[in-house]
Amino acid sequence: MIWTQYYDPEVPTRLEYREAKLDELFRQSVKNHSDAVALIFFSRLILYRELGDYVNRLATALQTMGIQQGDRVALLLPNCPQYVISYFAILSIGAVVVPINPLSTEFELLHIFRDAQPVIGISLDLLAGKLESVRETCHKSGEHQILKKTFYTALNEFMPMPIKLLYPLSKKISPQAKERLPHCLRFKSLLKQEPQPLIPNHINLHEDIAVLIYTGGTTGKPKGVMLSHHALAANAAQGASWVQMSKDDRLLAVLPIFHGFGMSVCMNAPLISGSSCVLLPRFTGDELLKGIHRFQPTLFAGVPTMYIGIINHPRLTRYNLSSLRGCFVGAAPLAPEIKRQFEELTASKLMEGYGLTEAVTAVCANPYRGINKTGSIGIPFPDVSMEIRDIDTGENVLTPREIGEIVLKGPDLMLGYYNQPQETASAIRKGWLYTGDMGYMDDDGYFYIVDRKKDMIITGGFNVYPREVEDVLYLHPAVKEACVIGTPDNYKGELVKAFITLKEGASIGEEEIISFCREHLIPYKVPQQVEIRPELPKTAIGKILKRSLRDQTQIYGSKTNML
Repeated sequence: MIWTQYYDPEVPTRLEYREAKLDELFRQSVKNHSDAVALIFFSRLILYRELGDYVNRLATALQTMGIQQGDRVALLLPNCPQYVISYFAILSIGAVVVPINPLSTEFELLHIFRDAQPVIGISLDLLAGKLESVRETCHKSGEHQILKKTFYTALNEFMPMPIKLLYPLSKKISPQAKERLPHCLRFKSLLKQEPQPLIPNHINLHEDIAVLIYTGGTTGKPKGVMLSHHALAANAAQGASWVQMSKDDRLLAVLPIFHGFGMSVCMNAPLISGSSCVLLPRFTGDELLKGIHRFQPTLFAGVPTMYIGIINHPRLTRYNLSSLRGCFVGAAPLAPEIKRQFEELTASKLMEGYGLTEAVTAVCANPYRGINKTGSIGIPFPDVSMEIRDIDTGENVLTPREIGEIVLKGPDLMLGYYNQPQETASAIRKGWLYTGDMGYMDDDGYFYIVDRKKDMIITGGFNVYPREVEDVLYLHPAVKEACVIGTPDNYKGELVKAFITLKEGASIGEEEIISFCREHLIPYKVPQQVEIRPELPKTAIGKILKRSLRDQTQIYGSKTNML
């Protein structure tokens, strides 16, 4: 492949994958790095041998209560040790992890539970009311196989003692409620089980489901993505290899590990590499900067909104960010101006990459040491092939700099969408995953995202890719965040509309934004409507929800300025 000439010298063009489940690779880290720190949670240090013991205890408890190979276990937890323990314990017994955003509504939970059919739920106790309501709805409908038992935990169960005084216990289930709900138990009771040898299971690494993860729903109702044991292990190995992750590294995980990006890059890759993982339960600018300053991570992975939050933080100069050697950014387009500012402020290497849940997560990125092209998502990881195909047939491979759909193949691909054979057949054709993302490849084999296929705006017969308009908006000194969509128009088909938020203390009118765009864009690409908002809707990982903005515009209308 043309791009392999730009690999860092330490990165092989092909990787040797062990025929082992991800939890077995984790257990190898426990064996090799027994006394090293695996997790840091609010200053609580958990060594690899401690984490391995917790995983063994929970795996034994799950098998004792009858959880078998192939059973689904739902996790409604933020970044915390309980999530990591549950994840590897479930994989250990051949059951299937179903990661769920703890902020999901009852309506969203109903959809996922009825589709995935989890027999057990492990959740924050703060969510007990919502989870039990969903369970009751399912059981009233005769779906008694869903959530036969639920286990609840509080974040401070794994916090250091001094912090327990500052963080009162989460809302508990009362003794009266426990009597009415005999299926509810405390998570920590499961860890009292003495670990026993696990019942052998016969896993097909390439065909059996390890994780059933639901897409974020940015383009419609979430679909269950089936990921195999081999796909998880391969993707973690690729990410670790790309930056030569080792026992000397410490990665700060603020990306939610119930999402593919956080799961593979921030949890799986470090824990099979012997690295330490700093877990932050939620993202705020203050908590992120404090975490970097205090725990001195060498690696970090985030989405553009996180980097925007860092460079615009009013007290940024108070924090020491010098420990960072490399930072991944993905999940959404990164404006070149944001990359430039971040690298100037921190002196670290910002590697823009690309991935999607259907391939676990990241499948390409700019090299860590080598040529880093601003605006590019980089080059494919070892064993990943990428092409640009024509939109109409999807069969013709386009030449460099021609825009088409990105297709890829490799060891990371999903098994398919759960219970959706037609959607699966549309996405995976002859072993290639059709991503729905528009882009091109340059002469060196570096790839560039133009936009989502579904996000392309056709106005007056011209194609407009929102990202190029957003990149211009980010050049304006008053703009903090920007998002561009197409809105229906009887004459032009669609109009270009921009949503923006402003930096703290900035004041600007919509007409000034439009005038600024006229200086940098040809006329048909200039936004014809602009709306300034205090904030933009986002997914759990901070990705701006274009679908939500479209829906709001259609239902409520909006304040606009027209050309």
